[in-house]
Amino acid sequence: MALHHRTCPFCEATCGLEIETDGHEVVSVRGDAKDVFSRGFICPKAYGIKQLHEDPDRLTAPLVRRNEELVEATLDEAFEEIDRRLTPILDERGRNAVAVYVGNPNAHNLSALLYGPAWLRALGSQNIYTASTVDQMPKQVSAGLMFGTMLSIPIPDVDRCEHLVLLGANPLVSNGSLLTAPDMRGRLRRIRGRGGKVVVIDPRRSRTADEADEHHFIRPGTDALLLAALACTLVEEELDAPGRLAGLCEGLDRVRELVRGFPPEAVAEPCGIPAGEIRRMARELAAADRAAVYARIGTCTQEFGTLASWLVDVLNVLTGNLDREGGAMFARAAAGQRNSSGAPGSGRGVRFGRWTSRVRGLPEVYGELPVACLAEEIETPGEGQVRALITVAGNPLVSIPNSARLERAVETLDFMVAVDIYVNETTRHADVILPGPEPLEKSHYDLALYQLAARNVANYSPAVMEGDGPPEWELLLRLAGIVAGQGPNADVEALDRLVIETLVRREVGLPGSPLAERDPGELLDALEPRRGPERVLDFMLRAGPYGDGFGNDPEGLSLEQLERNPHGVDLGPLEPRLPDALRTPSGRIELAPEPIVDDLERLRAALRRPRNGGLVLVGRRQLRSNNSWMHNLPALVKGKERCTMHVHPEDAQRLGLEDGRRALLRSAAGELEAPVEITDAIMPGVVSIPHGWGHDAAGVRLRVAAEHAGVNSNLLADESMVEPLSGNAILNGIPVEVAPA
Repeated sequence: MALHHRTCPFCEATCGLEIETDGHEVVSVRGDAKDVFSRGFICPKAYGIKQLHEDPDRLTAPLVRRNEELVEATLDEAFEEIDRRLTPILDERGRNAVAVYVGNPNAHNLSALLYGPAWLRALGSQNIYTASTVDQMPKQVSAGLMFGTMLSIPIPDVDRCEHLVLLGANPLVSNGSLLTAPDMRGRLRRIRGRGGKVVVIDPRRSRTADEADEHHFIRPGTDALLLAALACTLVEEELDAPGRLAGLCEGLDRVRELVRGFPPEAVAEPCGIPAGEIRRMARELAAADRAAVYARIGTCTQEFGTLASWLVDVLNVLTGNLDREGGAMFARAAAGQRNSSGAPGSGRGVRFGRWTSRVRGLPEVYGELPVACLAEEIETPGEGQVRALITVAGNPLVSIPNSARLERAVETLDFMVAVDIYVNETTRHADVILPGPEPLEKSHYDLALYQLAARNVANYSPAVMEGDGPPEWELLLRLAGIVAGQGPNADVEALDRLVIETLVRREVGLPGSPLAERDPGELLDALEPRRGPERVLDFMLRAGPYGDGFGNDPEGLSLEQLERNPHGVDLGPLEPRLPDALRTPSGRIELAPEPIVDDLERLRAALRRPRNGGLVLVGRRQLRSNNSWMHNLPALVKGKERCTMHVHPEDAQRLGLEDGRRALLRSAAGELEAPVEITDAIMPGVVSIPHGWGHDAAGVRLRVAAEHAGVNSNLLADESMVEPLSGNAILNGIPVEVAPA
């Protein structure tokens, strides 16, 4: 028997686990009481690690399509087939003829985060798509424009906050999102326990709302109007008090004038929240000593997602709570954080629209195009038409809008490759599937999520056991070799050396780096004999803000130190970081970025929009379901049926819907049937279906999921509707017609 300590990779909470094994068998999974961050807390998803390890549907060998069937093959055969089929497409049709979709699990995958950029650069296609444009891109756009980098996202300092306002967020179920914080129930209860207040604004009375002091229903898609009205109240009533932030902001007075155009009396009817309540909420927010406003996916996946994301930080600035203990603060991660590297206080900022999608002309954002336009890029003939697709740990035929259209498009491709652990709704169309290792077979470090953590920590987990195949980073480098023209048997060792050499040379040439002008050869020698992700991570830790600087600080952080501390290293609470964390060209907070200011006219027009009184659809998060593949784990789908349509009793009675019977939903994009669940936890005029379901497609090898198939709500989402600044798909507030099935 052996005991292993590991960070759970199934969501953003980064909970510590104790995993007991007997050889290749997982005996038990429980919370690590000594973990410096989670202190023993885990959610039900953690138990899925054992069932994922044991799942007979999980792929352990490559699959290659022969005579219309996916059959097992050797790794060499799989890469030879990729080279044989993909290389001619690149040669004859160009780089943009190959599209890539990168799924959400890559954010929890050290190999993917470190080696994904390398193979994507080798590919050189402009047709890069990720789950970000069905999730969080509006927040990344507003953060980049205001603070200079895509992950300079202020998060609520929940451990010291005394007044927290949450919009479109359900952290008791999501375990935090763009907010890495285990045990959010405990953290919210402690806010209330120290005399503070938690306010939730959501079209649903969620589990988080049940824990709050106050909950307000809001009409979907109107969060930006409410936030603007809160800001207007602060300015009109002279309650705004930015304090030291005033000297750090560019455009503060302009923002004050802009928000005056959204008084609560004008906003109340569209939002469904009385003007008096809006003014009271604003006054209480201003009066609190330590307060923060936090918004998440419900505010991002709507027509004003970037404006809502921006207005959250505008409120935190106007109340003086940005970059203040108990307010909204910037984490200082141990590795990989752009706003911690180089010279502090200024940078290049962000630039979007360097290219556009071929068919619709949608602009690039952070090197990717909106995934809502992928189907049309495959369907539409002409130069640059997508003829091949590579997916990495993604299931876009379930997760993107109008997925029925994308499925029809994918069926016309000349070639498709997937890196995945399952034959799912998307990968069943692949010609080659490369099986990535399961979580227990690879090392883990939350490179992205620690940049959004409520406390600065670092925790490394070595692999629990060896896998049957090569590590994932080797698969990605062999793929890089093919797209770079080196054939199916590229020298992985040489490519890995190129990755680390590029990183080291960039760092020593960076003004302000603790390693500036050091000898690259000396640093590379000091990293020996590590290879792969461990070598890269060790360098990033040692070059980071807590690092040993390769001898500059003998007590500083390194991978060796993390290996000696299996429960993690506590780097302390969040601390004020402005202006040093800014990477804008001006060296100031850009409070009124022109693209956002220009988009306010669209929001003003929404005040004049007639309300037709029809139903709209929103999604909902579920504790046991972060990604669609989790529905193949019995522990995460047991119990009563969860893929139901929530509807308010008044609407149910008016429409003739019965609890437990089925309803027919129609939208501009499609239709589906779903079981009815009547509940007053949803506001009148709104229906809700959870995302990620719909496992009844032919050819899918997910036996447990097929028994709990549910319906794919994205059949109703309209791919023509995207948020203009970020390209994010609009998945909330979809007009629907509902009737008994």
